[in-house]
Amino acid sequence: MSAARAIGLVLGVVADGALGDPRRRPPLTAFRRLPHRSGVLVATAAVLGGVALERAGRGRPLLQASATAVTTWAVLGAAGLALQGTELARDLEECRFEPARSTLSELDPRVADGLGAVALSRASVETLAENTSDAVVAPLVWGALAGVPGLLGARAVSLLRRARGGRRGHWAIDRLDELVHLLPTRVAAALTVLAAPVVGGSAGGAWRAWRRDTIAHPSPNAGRVEAAFAGALEIRVGGRTVYPHGVAELPVLGIGRNPDAGHVTRAVELSRVVGWLAGGTAVVLAVTAGLGRRSS
Repeated sequence: MSAARAIGLVLGVVADGALGDPRRRPPLTAFRRLPHRSGVLVATAAVLGGVALERAGRGRPLLQASATAVTTWAVLGAAGLALQGTELARDLEECRFEPARSTLSELDPRVADGLGAVALSRASVETLAENTSDAVVAPLVWGALAGVPGLLGARAVSLLRRARGGRRGHWAIDRLDELVHLLPTRVAAALTVLAAPVVGGSAGGAWRAWRRDTIAHPSPNAGRVEAAFAGALEIRVGGRTVYPHGVAELPVLGIGRNPDAGHVTRAVELSRVVGWLAGGTAVVLAVTAGLGRRSS
């Protein structure tokens, strides 16, 4: 069981990289377009279907590995995030702000109209960090611990929250989102610390920003990975952010200069490395969880 799940996760990660942009995957595209209430119903049905599929795979390693691989490919956003992040960096480097605003709007619910070079660079680093946690680390962590239902549930919660445009107020979804991402955000921040030197960043800076700056953040999860990215790249992010429903005054994360297009390029590289490390972490978690179940 544990080996089959681990193999499925690896195959799904490889498929995501090989087959590319998840925006071309009908299930995710269709889910994003659903009204909020319909999205909740579809997400619930998908998770229940995942539970049934996971149970059907018990004692049948080939079925479990195949189901895990296909689901991982379907929900993982690493390849698409790298592609869109590269587009953002290129447009910012060439001062093509309108295409950059359009790409940013696909990834983040904030109002991008009127954002200049510095604000777009800051927003790009923030959304790359947040999406690395939500669309890459969270599905892999929950996939390792709970299999197909974990993969589907983690991604569905992220999409439901994103569909609400950053608004809060729906108590059940807000609390569920916080609970689902409680572990993955911390895993993502820790992996960012490990990955920082690979892209020429500061592991110490990532650690200090993560531990120091997120204390002031109103959410138990939001800002942790953003702070770690900012510390790794030795820049500062956060501050005033405009959403369709209003303005949020968020704490400044990191210490250093304002980001530019070069930092966005490095954030894409950092996201890739964190994703690779998350894949390895998921395999270890899946095997460890399986061994724990056998011994109990």
